[in-house]
This record gives sequence, structure tokens and C-alpha cells, in this order.
Amino acid sequence: QLQLVESGGGLVQPGGSLRLSCAASGFTLDYYAIGWFRRAPGKEREGVGCIDNTGGTTNFVDSVKGRFTISRDKAKNTVYLQMNSLKPEDTAVYYCAADLAYRSCGSHYYTLTLAYWGQGTQVTVSS
Repeated sequence: QLQLVESGGGLVQPGGSLRLSCAASGFTLDYYAIGWFRRAPGKEREGVGCIDNTGGTTNFVDSVKGRFTISRDKAKNTVYLQMNSLKPEDTAVYYCAADLAYRSCGSHYYTLTLAYWGQGTQVTVSS
């Protein structure tokens, strides 16, 4: 069974940092692009960033550029979303997603219909 599991969310003060993890079971993450998405209260889900199958290309939406990074750990079959300089508007449930059909990452990735989603992890940025 193919499964994604996010972890690492929590409560952090504005300006703080968190690292979210997306661990996979049933398939090897290295073969596919991985995307991070979020859904804030009362808002639609939106793309945050993605990384291609090689790890050489990442893409981020404007609201998080320069603050968020994505990386892979091949040995752990895990992708990370490092979030720095967090703002209250970053408060949301964060999801990772993948699809066996997609290996590249770019702004187009956030509009794709992706087959596999994690359950989400809550990030709350508040003083």
C-alpha cells in the first residue's frame, strides 16, 4: 500500500522555524516529484513548494520564497519542508503529495491531480 505520512507540525512563535517531514511507504520517493500544500482555516488548499525526482529542482510560491526550502533524504525515503521566518499567515494544515506519473517540479505542479496525499500536520504560528 502506497502511503505518505507527514510529521513535525506544532505551535511556533512568529519568526520561528519548523521542519516538516514526509515519509513514504510502499514506494520510493526518489523516483517522483513531491509537493507540499497547505490549507488555512476558511481557505482553499494551495501549493507551497515542490521538489523534482532528482532533488535538483525546487519551486516555491511567492509567499514562501526565501523562507522555505525542500530537501530529500534518500536513505530515509523522506522529504523535508524546512520553514523559517514563520508568519501567522503560514498557519495551516500542511500536506505532502505525490503521483507516480510526475517527476518534474514547477509552478504547474500545484494544478495537477495527485494520487497520493498524507493526512496532514497542523502548523500554528502565534505568539
